[in-house]
Amino acid sequence: MLPYHSMQQAETALGRELSVAEKLWFSYSANKSDFILDFHNFLFFFFFYSLFSLPYILIDLIEWKKLTKYKIQPRIKISFSGMLRCYKDVVVSSFLVFGPLQLFSYDILKWFGIRTSLPLPCGWEVLSQILIYFLIEDYVGYWLHRWLHTKWAYEKIHHVHHEYIAPIGPAAPYAHWAETLILGFPSFIGPALVPGHIVTFWVWFALRLMEAIDAHSGYEFPWSPAKFVPLFGGAEYHDYHHYVGGKSQSNFASVFTYCDYIYGTNKGYRYQKLISRKDLKRGVKWNYNHLHGSSVKQFLESY
Repeated sequence: MLPYHSMQQAETALGRELSVAEKLWFSYSANKSDFILDFHNFLFFFFFYSLFSLPYILIDLIEWKKLTKYKIQPRIKISFSGMLRCYKDVVVSSFLVFGPLQLFSYDILKWFGIRTSLPLPCGWEVLSQILIYFLIEDYVGYWLHRWLHTKWAYEKIHHVHHEYIAPIGPAAPYAHWAETLILGFPSFIGPALVPGHIVTFWVWFALRLMEAIDAHSGYEFPWSPAKFVPLFGGAEYHDYHHYVGGKSQSNFASVFTYCDYIYGTNKGYRYQKLISRKDLKRGVKWNYNHLHGSSVKQFLESY
């Protein structure tokens, strides 16, 4: 809760007029406790999960050719009932996992140093902190993801997420409850090391969720960030990981692919891209359908 009774008092304390964003923040948060503001994280997850998943669900259902031509694994289609089951399972699982955590997450965020007060952070502060959060989450998440592909962890935990050989947007958070905790942990390390405003915290989790849903969408659109942002993975990159499945020792990266390059865990993917380029030169449009039942598929599984 803000320690000011009026905007005038806040402006006097800051020694300047509040910005438009700060006036909106004051109007919204002045009478809300920090616990209630923290509870927004719980609500935002379900709101943004539904919002970001919906376009990909509609594309699959409508089957608009202008968009479906960008589907990475066109042979595999999931029915509306299958998508609905996935959505329901994610909502129920997330409620059971995040619900209890929400009871004491406020104290954790307060201990991290996440603030709700004025002034609001400037744009550069938000961007720089979120970039740091992405890089930290990527590095820690990479190693945890590799561990989930060990024999025991895959059979006991990670196989649930890999039920989707051709992933769909709503399946991004679809996982065993233990994996939800394990891979969710790296997302909190950045805010713990470089604490900021709770608004930055909300933006970070919304962007991370949006990226995860896009990476699992099964569509590689021309406007994908992977086309413009260096070392950004994208849907095609992660789709390969799902296609190869449990035997995959490739493409563990969450967002940026630098760890896969550094540690050599993208050899199979690079080989697949080499095949794709050779096919394109011959006028053949390459996709995963070429690999079914082939020795190439077996080769890729070893990487």
